[in-house]
Amino acid sequence: MEVALICSQPDRFLLGNRSKSSEFFISRCSSSSRGPIARKNCRIGRTRCGMASAMAGASANPSVSDVITKSRVSDELMPQIMSEALVWSSLHGLVVGDRNSQRSGTVPGVGMVHAPFALLPVSFPKDLWKQACELAPLFNDLVDRVSLDGKFLQESLSRTRGVDSFTSRLLEIHAKMMDLKKTEDVRLGLHRSDYMLDAETKKLYQIELNTISASFPGLGSLVSNLHRNLLNQYGENLGLDTKNIPENASLSRFAEALAKAWNEYNDSSGGRTVGVVYFRAGYSPDDYPTESEWRARLTMEQSSAIKCPSISYHLVGTKKIQQELAKPNVLERFLDNKDDMKKLRHCFAGLWSLDDSEILKQATEKPELFVLKPQREGGGNNIYGEDVRETLFKLQKEGNKGLDAFILMQRIFPASTPTHLVRDGVCRRDYTISELGIYGAYLRNKDRIIINEQSGYLMRTKASSSNEGGVAAGYAVLDSIYLS
Repeated sequence: MEVALICSQPDRFLLGNRSKSSEFFISRCSSSSRGPIARKNCRIGRTRCGMASAMAGASANPSVSDVITKSRVSDELMPQIMSEALVWSSLHGLVVGDRNSQRSGTVPGVGMVHAPFALLPVSFPKDLWKQACELAPLFNDLVDRVSLDGKFLQESLSRTRGVDSFTSRLLEIHAKMMDLKKTEDVRLGLHRSDYMLDAETKKLYQIELNTISASFPGLGSLVSNLHRNLLNQYGENLGLDTKNIPENASLSRFAEALAKAWNEYNDSSGGRTVGVVYFRAGYSPDDYPTESEWRARLTMEQSSAIKCPSISYHLVGTKKIQQELAKPNVLERFLDNKDDMKKLRHCFAGLWSLDDSEILKQATEKPELFVLKPQREGGGNNIYGEDVRETLFKLQKEGNKGLDAFILMQRIFPASTPTHLVRDGVCRRDYTISELGIYGAYLRNKDRIIINEQSGYLMRTKASSSNEGGVAAGYAVLDSIYLS
């Protein structure tokens, strides 16, 4: 019996060899032009890495940002930390396929380069960290319960299917499973719920819930280990303690969940039977270039294999379902515990469908306060600022039917902090914001819940000037948490 991995970009799974010399990674470092800072161009290695003067105003992440802001990281120490980080990355597999053909050869992805990362962890309040961790089992359970209500999924997405061909094809497969009365006795979910900390309200808001291809549990846990290693060596100089970096076992927890699902499949024949199917791809229209891919997806859904996710779990993770669940009295359809519902609603941001004329008026008058989201995953799809107004005007002019392809979300404004970002061997200092992803694993066999737990975390940090936040898409870097 086997575990099948559905992946459209296998190069992301490669682990590279150690570089012959750390100088392969160590390159130039230029500080950002953003923010009220004194700027210096610098070169890592033989010359020093320039540091900034104190930043005006208070920071929401005082511990680590104070280290950077108050120039406690000396010009001599920073190149050492940078060098150690890059060598550690090459030795411990914190690497990805290098898409730059000039470095990796004629075929991009054959060579290796370190994954993009922040040089030091980002501060995060302990109480909000605890809140986010406690929410993971609640969202796991909610996903499972919603997935069993096929009528709710079909009705909630009925208007979307008329304007979004990708969602329509997913719903077709789901409807066929309903017609067949196919049940999934063993259900496996590997999820990630993403949050941002709003600077004004100090509240933690959910950005989205990912039920398919919850990426980076491997690299995310490695970055936590990298930062712990750096603080073991330089923590005394920096005034930082490794005990404030929480353990991050996302890789082993997800692997354990897959293994336990395989055991629950319990096929005594062995042989070449596929017991578990994990989708690393399949969340984007680009993953289905021909009818062959759609036929393959249907075949997998019709099979007895455990799907991660099943088609119903996949649909629960759409933006439209997220918006529907935030409506008054909808959680009551699926949950009984009032305290659990209160905790979930406390993290819900404002979410609206575009059939609300009043919210459309507000969004066109103050587009900077909203994000326009299509039913897509993977980064680079959301619409911000003046583009929100222009897109809404265009959709209304073309006929309101196109509005059904989107939802509106309240825009969250986190506090920005100075951070050293490392990508392609280049270190630059910029003002950044961060997004916390909490992994959750859920496994059940009929009425028996085998796993329902928080399973590690992913921290992504990006320049505050950037709207999108995907690491693979090139907008963000991997980070870890320093509890404050």
